[in-house]
Amino acid sequence: MSHQADSLKSIIYALTANFAIAVAKLVAAFITNSGSMLAEGIHSLADCGNQGLLLLGLKKAERSPDEEHPLGYGKSIYFWSFVVAIMLFSMGGLFSVYEGIHKLHEPTPVESPWIAIGVLVFAIVAEGLSMAGCIREVNKVRRGRSFGMWFRETRQSELMVIFGEDLAALLGLVFALCAISLAMVTGNPVFDALGSIGIGVLLIVIAVMVGAEVKALIIGQGVEPFVKQEMVAFLERQNEVERIFSLLTLQLGDDVMVAIKAQMRPQPSDTALIEAINTVEGSFRQQFPFVLWCFFEPDFKD
Repeated sequence: MSHQADSLKSIIYALTANFAIAVAKLVAAFITNSGSMLAEGIHSLADCGNQGLLLLGLKKAERSPDEEHPLGYGKSIYFWSFVVAIMLFSMGGLFSVYEGIHKLHEPTPVESPWIAIGVLVFAIVAEGLSMAGCIREVNKVRRGRSFGMWFRETRQSELMVIFGEDLAALLGLVFALCAISLAMVTGNPVFDALGSIGIGVLLIVIAVMVGAEVKALIIGQGVEPFVKQEMVAFLERQNEVERIFSLLTLQLGDDVMVAIKAQMRPQPSDTALIEAINTVEGSFRQQFPFVLWCFFEPDFKD
């Protein structure tokens, strides 16, 4: 969709950053014996797998409609986005909480903390660049809405997932940096364990938020509210249309199905009425090229 953000670009940004960060974190975790660093390393490694699944989902969604799936495979991306939310919850969140609890029961001092701090600073910079790239794409479609409102209303599940992952990663890195710094200054490894638990809780919260939004898309949502308003306004401006009774939409990945019930202006014949409807449909598709299916019902009452 030409008016949409480039989700593929955001995924590639995130995958590149997370792979470099995961390697650095895991090496640092091995050297420092830090629970927070290990939690962050597993988190970044899981994110790499998540981005791979999103790329797979985008590829699956490109398949053309067939007899068994007449509306296409666009909603495949919603399924894979939901899988990513589950992985973020389990492999990221639950593992981090488990690791933190384990470190609380068996605290071990953080070794070579400056190495861990250096890796975390590098990771914050790399993740910040990934987040900046994601925000650039989000800003293309945010239309003045707050990020929270966009997150709730967007139909681009893959971009929403990347935004959530990047946000969780940045906040998690800050948690880990604070935890390791406190453990280094105080000499108390409990801070490191608490940092791991805090990272896990953060990931679980964001995973639940992402999962809830993607679930709504899987069940079936229409286009974003402002897009529907634009559609109705466009149809009402057409000379052939008297009034719009209803307009129903269904978002199918990048594609959209639209059902219109409208009263047409009087025409001299049935053929002229059909031609008028075809004219409106043609103009509508030209204005909204992401509409792949359009069903038009002329009527004189709602």
